[in-house]
Amino acid sequence: MATDLLFYLFAGLALVCGFLTVANPFDRSPVSSALFLVLTMVWLSGLFVLLHAFFIAAVQILVYAGAVMVLFLFVIMLLDLKEEERRRWNRFGIVTGVVAVIALFGILVVTLLRVRPGTGLEAELEGSTHALGMALFQQYLLPFEIVSVLLLVAMLGVILLSRRELKAPARAAASPADNPEP
Repeated sequence: MATDLLFYLFAGLALVCGFLTVANPFDRSPVSSALFLVLTMVWLSGLFVLLHAFFIAAVQILVYAGAVMVLFLFVIMLLDLKEEERRRWNRFGIVTGVVAVIALFGILVVTLLRVRPGTGLEAELEGSTHALGMALFQQYLLPFEIVSVLLLVAMLGVILLSRRELKAPARAAASPADNPEP
């Protein structure tokens, strides 16, 4: 009973913080969104603790809420925040986002109706990092590599976006014929 209440509490807080990460009606600052993402990861680690996946919960806090979020904050600081504040909402983005939220909510409701959380789940890898490593690199090698490639592509995209912003002023300064001084 207490486990069920904690599950719903952690899941609800993770959903609320996840929503505030994407669309915060109180503050549109990317830094506040990143901080809500940290809270989302903390609540997700609470869900992992409820599943007796203590190692994954610790990794969730140390790696994602700690190291990855520091990287996110560096990227946010590299980007032009004033340009983001000037950006307006477009209808295609709003419609696509609403459709995605409705689809995800439908999947969540169907899943919750089919499976009662916390019943019938036994942790196979409880407390053993060796077993987790063996399962990760033998049974789940392909999904692990796909996620690795996706993270690499995302990292390269961020680097390209930040380099493009830096090159534009450098080109303007390098060609004085294009920008005659008064």
